[in-house]
Amino acid sequence: MTPTKNTTAPMPAVTVSSIPGRETSENIGIVFGSSVRSRNFIFDIFAAFKNLFGGEVRSYTRLLEDAQSEATSRMLEQAKKLEADAVVDVHFATSQVAYKAAEIFAYGTAVRLK
Repeated sequence: MTPTKNTTAPMPAVTVSSIPGRETSENIGIVFGSSVRSRNFIFDIFAAFKNLFGGEVRSYTRLLEDAQSEATSRMLEQAKKLEADAVVDVHFATSQVAYKAAEIFAYGTAVRLK
């Protein structure tokens, strides 16, 4: 009987070089996902007030969390298209791509597991 992949379970994505308790049978290659987000005028007004008093600018935190989640989802979708079982060595990077627009970039190595 040939084992089938469980397509309902989420694909593991880890920042270490292997999935704990599992052996890697094949490195498929680099996969990535990105999300570019921009701030809007309202965020900037609230952020300016927050800078006067200090503390976390939650609207920006949520903006970056959403971008990170979307970038991760896109990376995992690319791995699924390659029929990977997991993504290892996951990293995140950010850059400013335009005035008031930032990119969150997620990348890692798609692998098949034994």
